[in-house]
Amino acid sequence: MNALYETFKARGFVLFLVNMGEDDELVRRAVKTYGYTAPVLLDRERSVSQAYLVTATPTAYILDRQLQILARAIGRRDWNGPAGRSLVEALLRP
Repeated sequence: MNALYETFKARGFVLFLVNMGEDDELVRRAVKTYGYTAPVLLDRERSVSQAYLVTATPTAYILDRQLQILARAIGRRDWNGPAGRSLVEALLRP
């Protein structure tokens, strides 16, 4: 997802990584280790996770410009592959 974010962020693609209740220092180390460049939100009380009914990690939500949920994907995906890139291209069209 990081590569996808870097490719499309200049065109308005927004990506947030949400951590569910882990220690701040652990999150900082993970960001550094994996080289995440997207903003990381700390969901300390898991209120965001509960509101979006996250039951497993990773879970990805795709939202439109009005923040309406278009899709949810549970589990790992190759977001930087042809399907992921095509999806983001389609969503970024005016």
